[in-house]
Amino acid sequence: MQYVLFTDNLSDLAIDECCREVKRAGFDGLDITMRPGGHVPPEQAEMKLSAARQAADAAGIAIPMASTAVTSAESPHAEDVFAAAAHYGVRRLKLGYWGYQPFGKIQEQLDATRRQLASVVALGKKHHVLPCVHIHSGNVLSNNGPITYLLLKDFAPDEVGAYVDPMHMTAEGGVEGWRIGLDLLAPWVALVGVKNFRWRETERDAHGQLRFRTEYVPLADGQAPLPDFFACLRQIGYDGVVSLHSEYKGGGSFRRLDTPELLQQSTEDLRYLKTVV
Repeated sequence: MQYVLFTDNLSDLAIDECCREVKRAGFDGLDITMRPGGHVPPEQAEMKLSAARQAADAAGIAIPMASTAVTSAESPHAEDVFAAAAHYGVRRLKLGYWGYQPFGKIQEQLDATRRQLASVVALGKKHHVLPCVHIHSGNVLSNNGPITYLLLKDFAPDEVGAYVDPMHMTAEGGVEGWRIGLDLLAPWVALVGVKNFRWRETERDAHGQLRFRTEYVPLADGQAPLPDFFACLRQIGYDGVVSLHSEYKGGGSFRRLDTPELLQQSTEDLRYLKTVV
């Protein structure tokens, strides 16, 4: 496995400092943000990714993947993002998200999204970069394994990848839905994103129904069954990039951490993760 740290929550660090801190925390590299507000803004993809590549080389770490906002070949600066990624050896790109529209339109949405995805696949072939669809819970079309399978099933695994995520797949998949989704997606699994969560009570709605929300917690403390998830990954032979998503800033976290605390928690999470992988 190659362990990388998602840089979304390290946006307060310059890229050279980010590289040094990620190396110090024990990671092999970066899952760098190549999207608006990220370390590599799409409109400056070539120049900023060049600087990031130099900083990573100086720190002795890799940049095997990046997280983008691209959802079609017509997305702003999509060509620039793919070209820069290819130039600097970033061979896997997380795509952006297609929102789930009002109830009753799912089949139309799947058809439209597959057409957009086909345009991204063509861009990936042109630049020899693999676009990957991330599973993310909530009001997102690719919010579980079976729906993501429906998006990918007509494409070859060397054309587009599945970016599986035990937290989001458990939140939407309950007790065993995450496993069924992973089973369906096995040929396409190209990236793994790791975080964990628990359900937290919020308030009752107008009918008196108690509501819950997800809350990010340290990997060992959450409800996503990471040992079971990685046992399935071993069974399908996955040994690629694992991106740790340290979502410990803001109101969605078990505790609001500052950057030094986040890096320390990431070190502890990585240590735990290696015991279950």
